Amino acid sequence: MKQYLLMLLALVCLLSACGGGEPAQEETVVTTFQQISQEEARTIMATNQEAVILDVRTREEYDSGHIKGAVLLPVDEITEETAREVIPTQDTQVLVYCRSGNRSVTASKTLAQLGYTEVYEFGGINTWPYETETR
Repeated sequence: MKQYLLMLLALVCLLSACGGGEPAQEETVVTTFQQISQEEARTIMATNQEAVILDVRTREEYDSGHIKGAVLLPVDEITEETAREVIPTQDTQVLVYCRSGNRSVTASKTLAQLGYTEVYEFGGINTWPYETETR
C-alpha cells in the first residue's frame, strides 16, 4: 500500500509541475544541417544566385580545382567572424563541400552551431560530376 501511495504522490507531483512557480522554459538551439545529393546542390546553384558555395578544404586543394563560384573557408578557420565575412546573413543558403565529405560535415555542424539555418552539406569534390575550375 505504501508503494502505491508513493507512486500516486510522484504522479501528482509530476502532473502539477512540482516545485511551484513557472515551469522551466527549454531553450532550443538549432544545430542541424541537411545533407543533400550533389544533384540537389547543383540545382540550388543554378536557381539561387545568392547561395554561397563554401569550399572548406585547404588553399592548396582549392587552387588545384574547385567548383565555379566557390568561396574558400578552410574548416579549421571557421569562426563567427570568418563566417560572417563570407556568408551575408544567417538565413543565406550555404552549400558546403570538401574533398571527400568528412570536413564538410564538420564545417556544416560548426555553421549550424553559429546560428546558420540554411546549411546544406553535399559531400566531396572527388565525386563531383560537374565542371570545376582552377585558380
